[in-house]
Amino acid sequence: MGGALSDGLSATFMGYLRADGSVGVRNHVLIVSILGLVNRVAARIADSVAGTLLVETPYGRGQYGADKTLHRAMLGGLCLNPNVAAVLIVGADRRAVDDIAALAASGGKPVRIVALDDTHEDSLAASAAGIRVAGELVHAASRLQRTRQPASRLFLGVECGHSDATSGLVANPVAGSCVDRLVDAGGTAVVGETVEWLGAEHILARRAATPMVAEAIVAAVLRREAEVAASGQSLTGNNPGSENIRGGLSSIEEKSLGAIAKTGTRPISGLLQVAERPSVPGLHLMDGPSFSPESLTGFAASGAQLMLFTTGAGNSFCSAIAPTVKITGRPQTAKLLPDQIDFDASAAFLGREDIGPLGARLFETVLAVASGAATWGEIHREGGEAFVRVGASM
Repeated sequence: MGGALSDGLSATFMGYLRADGSVGVRNHVLIVSILGLVNRVAARIADSVAGTLLVETPYGRGQYGADKTLHRAMLGGLCLNPNVAAVLIVGADRRAVDDIAALAASGGKPVRIVALDDTHEDSLAASAAGIRVAGELVHAASRLQRTRQPASRLFLGVECGHSDATSGLVANPVAGSCVDRLVDAGGTAVVGETVEWLGAEHILARRAATPMVAEAIVAAVLRREAEVAASGQSLTGNNPGSENIRGGLSSIEEKSLGAIAKTGTRPISGLLQVAERPSVPGLHLMDGPSFSPESLTGFAASGAQLMLFTTGAGNSFCSAIAPTVKITGRPQTAKLLPDQIDFDASAAFLGREDIGPLGARLFETVLAVASGAATWGEIHREGGEAFVRVGASM
């Protein structure tokens, strides 16, 4: 993927300009099941209409307080992601369906609904109606054309999973070098997994654009550390996990020092909550879970169109909505998983290439994927989305 190395400031890609001014790198028609009662209805629709993408949740009833607020924000955020051309909302009662539909429509994209309320609880009739509507949305979306856009319109989510010693030494610094290039071009990036800043939060705080951001970064880490301790759990043996320990990581502090390398070196503009959209370009952190599926979905709900995902031993999970570029610095992984790893950075581990040139080549890969080149995760349909819970249901 990619051709001759481009200057980040003049770099461009081919994307879909949306009504709200955002730019998509994919052109999905999203079929969104907003509660577990209608997951099969939504799945039948998605299975029957080519060009659709299914997002479903097992939740949606009995949630309250902060948990309900976050769930609604994630549903709305995924619908508003620039990679989504149109949305079909599938639900049970019209009030809930209309609420999420209004969020989705706030971005100016076509939104249609299917509700059991409108079919006298007949799920088969709802599926049939949805198939016809989804077909119409795909037909219209297929007429949209890519246009040339500056790299400043890109928003990257940056993740790591199944990390080992090569992650902190190679893959994460290469991703960080790519992030620096994007930020210098006026683009946006976000890095999450708050627990994996533990022991390195002071380093991140020193890069904060303002004292308020610095205080927020430290406070987020302390809060999560206290919550884990209050539950009676220990980070030891849980994070780093067994796969991290097998890969040579001895402690959460050591893992964190490697993990923050993927943030690059530029100032940190802000600390986002899950599904919160950045108000300014630049590098951001997200106070979110350390489980990759939840973390990536949080990025997608905040508007990220593309993901960088570094791994040591290999990690197959990808975002469904945002193409996910898998990166490794481990030679064995690159050799064993050639049809899963999109970017092989192991030349740096072997001493054959420096981090900077690899970061430049990764940036070219990002531009190629943004312009339509498929990732292995897309080819193998590895994508999914996972909703974050912060409370129990009533």
